[in-house]
Amino acid sequence: MTRVFIDGSAGTTGLRIRERLADRKDLQLLLLPEEVRKDPSARADALNSADVSFLCLPDAAAAEAVSFVTDPRAVIIDTSTAHRTAEGWVYGMPELTGQREKISAAKRIANPGCHASGFIALIAPLAENGLIGQEARLSCFSLTGYSGGGKKMIAEYEAPETDPLYRAPRQYGLGQAHKHLPEMAKVCGLSHPPVFCPIVAPYYAGMEVTVPLTPAETSASPDEIREVYRTYYTSGLIRFAEAPDENGFLSAGALAGRDSMEISVFGNGERILLVSRFDNLGKGASGAAIQNMNIALGLDEAEGLVE
Repeated sequence: MTRVFIDGSAGTTGLRIRERLADRKDLQLLLLPEEVRKDPSARADALNSADVSFLCLPDAAAAEAVSFVTDPRAVIIDTSTAHRTAEGWVYGMPELTGQREKISAAKRIANPGCHASGFIALIAPLAENGLIGQEARLSCFSLTGYSGGGKKMIAEYEAPETDPLYRAPRQYGLGQAHKHLPEMAKVCGLSHPPVFCPIVAPYYAGMEVTVPLTPAETSASPDEIREVYRTYYTSGLIRFAEAPDENGFLSAGALAGRDSMEISVFGNGERILLVSRFDNLGKGASGAAIQNMNIALGLDEAEGLVE
């Protein structure tokens, strides 16, 4: 039976992974007693005893955990930012060309960032097909539920007496140094990271990422972009949706509770909107991590996931 360890199982992503795997009959979860959960020796033993380990830790702690691993057979899936652009790590988005095969053979897999997943799903196919140039100057707006901020932010939003400012959407990353920017540029082959506007809103889960395009960024028409998406996303958990329309609106919470992603194209030849929608805790975090684990183990990649 495959042995799985979650280093950092008390955090939001770790807890979600643990909940998802609890009923899997093909897996054995290795659990550390609370009193040694943070003990380096105990963690090292678990990391080297497990067939697959998820790192659900801050960046520095994730890098430290990797240094504990001496068993060459151990598969490590890091959900932090620490290794997403690092040499020797495979970027864990199997829907991109060639990535599924790389993940299946990898021992070091970097799980994508939530905002980054939505941006890359929209831009990577266009860059690969020559519809977006390497020097393109893009922008990106991303709405997320507050669960993406972890336990501290969840507690702030769900406190009995909440700061009135929390009742409206709040933009952050104002210094344009968001930790997802390096992977957004690198994976898409862009020379310049996008101007990025992440916004946390007062709802629990769900993400909506929008990239606007004009003739300055692409000569492609909306129909040409749609055709690229139709032919590019034929397997995995990312799907092209022809015309989702909720009476003229698009809800950022439409895919909450699911592990898939839906992408669409709106607008006209002068002003195009590319939109991806998914659960920031699903395809944006724990769902993607489990999908990567399934592939690494040679299983159906959607096993245990909600599509």
